[in-house]
Amino acid sequence: MAGFSVQRYAPERSAWGRFTARDSVVRRLDWPLLGSAVALSLIGSILVYSATRGRDSLTHGDPYFFLFRHALNTGIGFALMVGTIWLGHRTLRGAVPVLYGLSVLLVMAVLTPLGATVNGAHAWILLPGGFSLQPSEFTKITIILGMAMLLAARVDAGDQPHPDHRTVAKALGLAAVPMIVVMGMPDLGSVMVMVVIVLGVLLASGASNRWIFGLLGAGTAGAVAIWQLGLLDDYQIARFAAFANPALDPAGVGYNTNQARIAIGSGGPFGTGLFHGTQTTGQFVPEQQTDFVFTVAGEELGFFGAGLILVLLGIILWRACRIARETTELYGTIVAAGIIAWFAFQAFENIGMTLGIMPVAGLPLPFVSYGGSSMFAIWVAIGLLQSIRVQRPITA
Repeated sequence: MAGFSVQRYAPERSAWGRFTARDSVVRRLDWPLLGSAVALSLIGSILVYSATRGRDSLTHGDPYFFLFRHALNTGIGFALMVGTIWLGHRTLRGAVPVLYGLSVLLVMAVLTPLGATVNGAHAWILLPGGFSLQPSEFTKITIILGMAMLLAARVDAGDQPHPDHRTVAKALGLAAVPMIVVMGMPDLGSVMVMVVIVLGVLLASGASNRWIFGLLGAGTAGAVAIWQLGLLDDYQIARFAAFANPALDPAGVGYNTNQARIAIGSGGPFGTGLFHGTQTTGQFVPEQQTDFVFTVAGEELGFFGAGLILVLLGIILWRACRIARETTELYGTIVAAGIIAWFAFQAFENIGMTLGIMPVAGLPLPFVSYGGSSMFAIWVAIGLLQSIRVQRPITA
């Protein structure tokens, strides 16, 4: 990315109030991006309700239990997006050291008695009122912001055309600290997303390709070493074994994936009809409101309904790519690229594991799956994208 042109900006308190009525914040928002995100969240509410309305053991007899909480999570997430736009990504740039420190403290708190284990991963902090917090979701954001701040500092100041080796090493060290902690939980799915984020950030920053190939080689060697040294938990090894051989244990470790494929396959082109899926109403697919929510769409809405989810995700990625391309500051480009890598890989992994083409990794489908921490982090990311667009030069 040598020769990347940048434009210097004066510090700004927030995105609000800096435009005239003719060129307001609202007019400058990326409406296809926002509309697609809202549509996915609405679809997710319906699918979560369909997956949980008959599961009394989960809903405590209230069929609207998860629907209400999903809507609440979405509303809080939307408010966080508005707050992020109001602050602006450049204002948050100055707060990155504090945000990064808090996120590291939170993930480390999971390893204390405050932490709780859910589905084999000791990755949660239980809160009063039956709520829980997964700090690794917010760490994805701080890794993106922290690496962007380091990699873009001298480039945006006009001191150098691209990050030097020392700066890249610092940025990788910043990302490594929370990743090591999350790996120790163990939360392999979140670590996989963070690795992809790091690669996306480095590619967008213009760092030397030697860093990219070096990291890929180191990652491969590290994965082999982890496997050979037996550092993975038994349930993680079983998931990879079931992915490699789906017929290995269809009633045990391979049950989730097999039932997911049956549910999606039974939907056909147009689906069995909303709330009429036999796999869903029969409660054959575990964790269907979270990790396997795509199976509800595949069964009850069919190929075309599930395809709509893919189209909406594609629109979000397309608009994010456009935002990354149009900004004239490297910091904004890197932040947008990190979010693109995050959303793209997590969606691919989630949908891929329901189809049997990816191993089960416990990652939610962005905007659609039930989960507060994930929903909050994703909407903050949308706020960052919107802020980058809102604060771009008028001539861009």
